[in-house]
Amino acid sequence: MLGKQLPFNKAQIEGIINQFPTPFHIYDEKAMVENAKKLVQAFAWNEGFKEFFAVKATPNPFIIKLLKQVGFGADCSSLPEIELSEKAGITGSDIMFTSNNTPVYEYKKALEIGANINLDDISHIDYLEQNVGLPNIIACRYNPGSLKAGNTIIGEPEDAKYGFTKEQMFEGYRILKDKGIKRFGIHTMVASNELNPDYFIETAELMFNLVVELHKKLDIRFEFINLGGGIGIPYRPEQKPVDLQYVSNGIRKKFDEIIVANGLAPIKLFWEAGRVITGPYGYLVTKVQHIKKTYKKFVGLDASMSNLMRPALYGAYHHITVLGKENAPLLEKYDVTGSLCENNDKFAIARQLPIIEPNDILVIHDSGAHGHAMGFNYNAKLRSSELLLRTDESVLEIRRAETIEDYFATLNFDNLKHFN
Repeated sequence: MLGKQLPFNKAQIEGIINQFPTPFHIYDEKAMVENAKKLVQAFAWNEGFKEFFAVKATPNPFIIKLLKQVGFGADCSSLPEIELSEKAGITGSDIMFTSNNTPVYEYKKALEIGANINLDDISHIDYLEQNVGLPNIIACRYNPGSLKAGNTIIGEPEDAKYGFTKEQMFEGYRILKDKGIKRFGIHTMVASNELNPDYFIETAELMFNLVVELHKKLDIRFEFINLGGGIGIPYRPEQKPVDLQYVSNGIRKKFDEIIVANGLAPIKLFWEAGRVITGPYGYLVTKVQHIKKTYKKFVGLDASMSNLMRPALYGAYHHITVLGKENAPLLEKYDVTGSLCENNDKFAIARQLPIIEPNDILVIHDSGAHGHAMGFNYNAKLRSSELLLRTDESVLEIRRAETIEDYFATLNFDNLKHFN
């Protein structure tokens, strides 16, 4: 089986473990920043281009601040994500607030700081106006329904809870125009972890044509088109990453043919990618606790799906490297498991691996997005630390591991004393 490269070796990790016990997530700063710059460079042809990093992917202010230095903004879906971005130095129009079933207090915060507000439902126009007020610039999220295929993670657009129908887009922008709004953006997000580069070019073409239709029918102009995210990463060694330059070239061609040809330029293009920015550059490092042999062979780790739930949630593949045994033959078939009281607490099922022994160190690849972010405390498991491997090969703790005291912190033990 093909392998995947690591930015560290066994000796380095053993040294790190002496200071920070497993399990932990560790992120490769150099590779992450270089990758982020590639996206910016690929779309440099578009005046005003901006990537709003999807905070949900890796909600850590150290990561967000690194990406801010490359020129990224932040795509936020909740009040804490907005405030997290502010702590990293991102605020105002450098925040794209895209949410659904949104409460008043979140809209209020977004409006106060001057974030770009992106509405998920036509009923939210009146909701926003009545409770908070309308901003100077506003966007609506388009769900193309049967006009566009989705995928296994986000589902088919017609089944998704997100966005306006095409008819609602025309009605929504008409209502906004009638209410005095003069500045508009538009948004879509219809796939997740998509590896076909043509998918994104086709999405751009769909959005460009919709912008032309809206302009002609409603006599409104758009300042930005947010193409969403959903760019996939090669979780499997045999897969290839999405060629961002190919995507950019294809979108530029459609932009010239549709937007420029209809006299609608300049329009800023935005992305809100998350996974493709950080995903391949995070690693879950964990130690083997037990080897169990019953009807199958099981590798029991000190990590569980509370540290990385994608395999349990989606049946997702994450590559596994056994440090020190990278070139060893794959002689055994294992289920690689955690210790939760759930049988789907597995990182791999029937995976061919080298012979594994207790205390071996395993690295689970591509945990840099939707890894620690999706952690939870079931079985009273404590969430792990997050570490940053700096460009000088030093290691910085950017989130400490939770303690039992943290787990108890929200319980009101004073009331327990008087509880009968």
